[in-house]
Amino acid sequence: MAVLVTSSPAPVQPATPMMAQYAALKAEVPDALLLYRMGDFYELFFEDAARAAATLDIALTHRGAHQGQPIPMCGVPVHAHESYLARLVKAGHRVAIAEQTEDPAEAKKRGGKAVVARAIVRVVTPGTLTEESLLQGRSANWCAALFCGPEGSGLAWADVSTGMFHVEHLTDAVDDALARLAPAELLVPAEQPREGATPLPRARFDSRAAEAALCRRFGVATLDGFGAFGRAELSAMGALVAHLEDAARGAPVRLDPPRQVASADAMAMDAATRASLEITRSAAGTREGSLLAAIDLTVTGAGARLLADDLSSPLTGLGRIEARLGLVAWFAGDPGAPGGVRAATREALKAAPDMARALGRIAAARGSPRDLAAVRDGLAAAAALKAVLRQASEGGAPALLHATLADIADFGTLHAALAAALVQNPPPGVAEGGVIASGFDLALDELRLLAHDTRRAIAQLEGVLRTRTGIATLKVRHNGVIGYHVEVAARAADALMAAGSGFHHRQTLAGVMRFDTDELRGLASRIAQAQAHALAAEAAHVETLREAVLDEADALSRAARALARLDVGSALGELAVTRHWRRPVLVDEPCLHITQGRHPVVEAARLAAGESFVPNDCVLGDGSRVWLLTGPNMGGKSTFLRQNALIAVLAQAGSFVPATAATLGIVDRLFSRVGASDNLAQGRSTFMVEMVETAAILRGATAKSLVILDEVGRGTSTFDGLALAWAILESLHDVQRCRALFASHYHELTGLAARLDALALRTMRVREWRGELVFLHEVGEGAAPGSYGLAVARLAGVPDAVLARAGEVLARLESGRGAVVPGAGLDGLPLFSAAMASSRPTSDPLRERLADCQPDSLSPRAALELVYELKQLSAAP
Repeated sequence: MAVLVTSSPAPVQPATPMMAQYAALKAEVPDALLLYRMGDFYELFFEDAARAAATLDIALTHRGAHQGQPIPMCGVPVHAHESYLARLVKAGHRVAIAEQTEDPAEAKKRGGKAVVARAIVRVVTPGTLTEESLLQGRSANWCAALFCGPEGSGLAWADVSTGMFHVEHLTDAVDDALARLAPAELLVPAEQPREGATPLPRARFDSRAAEAALCRRFGVATLDGFGAFGRAELSAMGALVAHLEDAARGAPVRLDPPRQVASADAMAMDAATRASLEITRSAAGTREGSLLAAIDLTVTGAGARLLADDLSSPLTGLGRIEARLGLVAWFAGDPGAPGGVRAATREALKAAPDMARALGRIAAARGSPRDLAAVRDGLAAAAALKAVLRQASEGGAPALLHATLADIADFGTLHAALAAALVQNPPPGVAEGGVIASGFDLALDELRLLAHDTRRAIAQLEGVLRTRTGIATLKVRHNGVIGYHVEVAARAADALMAAGSGFHHRQTLAGVMRFDTDELRGLASRIAQAQAHALAAEAAHVETLREAVLDEADALSRAARALARLDVGSALGELAVTRHWRRPVLVDEPCLHITQGRHPVVEAARLAAGESFVPNDCVLGDGSRVWLLTGPNMGGKSTFLRQNALIAVLAQAGSFVPATAATLGIVDRLFSRVGASDNLAQGRSTFMVEMVETAAILRGATAKSLVILDEVGRGTSTFDGLALAWAILESLHDVQRCRALFASHYHELTGLAARLDALALRTMRVREWRGELVFLHEVGEGAAPGSYGLAVARLAGVPDAVLARAGEVLARLESGRGAVVPGAGLDGLPLFSAAMASSRPTSDPLRERLADCQPDSLSPRAALELVYELKQLSAAP
């Protein structure tokens, strides 16, 4: 989410006309850095310059003076400004771009001191980016607006780079919705501030003005055809659209009609759950290491964005989930050979550029010839793919495939126009020329031929002039300042300076002199005219093509979304086949039956390292709705908890799952409290964060929810923590009555199994081998005999003397003789009184006696006596 960084306004009384113009423009955008176009550079002045120089790590210089003080200044080259712009926006700045809107020659006609006209053509914010170089190709870039009213909240969000536009009414869980979206920029009314959000005047959120503006934008008399929007939703939509249009500064902003989203249509997850499960971002805040990164086999940016959206908003409607699963199953059922449908689909999609974002730039009047080519190539890929899938679906195909293919219209006329007009690989801009293919426009071809022939005539003229003057080193050159000219060494220029030579002096430089001739001027003029006419003709063709694309914008947008859905379906089919995932069975009853489930991220990492993953079953139902899971740290409890939650997310997102079989009841809300963290910025300790998150679970969980909790209560004293864990476990069982996986080291909780009829005891199995602890990563029935904390500490390298002392203290505590007295140590056991110098653990009589015995030499009676002796040793304190 963007952080608004404001800059102070420019001085009110600049000393020069240029500074007066700058101050007037700056007054329009006082909260933005102003990039002021001056020739080949964008310049920044005053406080803007200081802020930009610090952010970009560039030199801060000075230009002229104001009120007796030098004016701070810095600048960035126009040709490379996008990279600097990206850094400024990423740092939280809003950036306004002021362009020259007239030719300097026109300004001179108004007088020698006239300033070139300039205007702000765009305000760049994190949520209004369209440039390919400034966006993450595989991530959406949402700009959102939130308005909280008396009857609920309205949340609207749009990606201006693709035109997607959504709105949702929220009665609560606003933070959960924002966590789902993770918007690049959030707009709120100034009187409803939120950390990190951009405040806007309350007038921007006027619902009646918003309704009228939206009707005008979409050309309708009423918005009822798009949904039944409340006042809060209208307020949010109006503020969002106004912000996008204000940032565009008059350039068109293309948006799809708003799509109303119902909160109940998606599995609810709060921010803590998303962070805990690392669905789209890892704990480090990166895509790498997340569930999304582990399963993303899509081959297009649009497909990757759609997959991220599916995972962020798993469905709750059984019909829509089954439709997605049916598409994945159809692709997974294909053999996948090079000639198979799945392989052909993925190969065709690889040739499909990002049409949605190319269309967004074209609609915003920032499109390049390459964006037109992207639409051309995308349409070709779509037509080829549709033909392949139509043929393959003749024997039967899922309904979602037919519906998706129906969204790919016949663009034969548009594609033919683009294919005929554009060169295969157009340049980035029209100004260079070379956009329109030869043979498309015969008049344009003649202009190009004339320019080419004239250049050849200039080369011939160079030879003629060398012969005429006898100067063998004479050259005809060209630069952007004086155009075509004759250049000779200064020592050979005397003859050309003479009257009647036919040469006209232009420049004298170190070692060379420059001239022109009447003939050279004529040729240069014809070249310039031919080039100008050719560029004008190309620009006209490009504009015609742009208009043709925009005429089909809505259909193109639907086709782009269809390609993304096919990419996701075929990618998940590929995933299911290559990783042996299975189709889940979704039912409308609260159960979670998973056979041989695996953690998708951990398994992928282990397989990459050449290791295997130990699968486990999980059966939550009427008789075992809540599992109490005990076992040592490092035994795999957290992995087991998370993998079952992720399987639920994958299934309801419409994916096959990492298990040999899975039957899942629809989860309305998913809660995950795994791991320890704090929030010191808000004054919250680790335990406070744990309790806040646990409170949210107890308030929000329903009988259809799935809850995973790990080590609740460990952040406070032993008895406080045990009491809290005890009460929380009872509440999940008796009050929320949800499905839950509850992991704990409080072994006292296992006693609840006698009273709670739907509580089942499970443990992570371990084995001791030759004094070492072996983690089996298997889930078994029953409770763990202990926490194995000392064994894990030994594995971590804790010194033996400390382990020995800890073992002695533990023995006293477990024997009941170590009651803790405030202000004192253990009864009869002053802490740290043992000899810390000892490097060996305390002796173990039981082990020593076993080591001394010789089993083969024992008679039956002696063996029985040994058993009694060992039993007595084991009972000794």
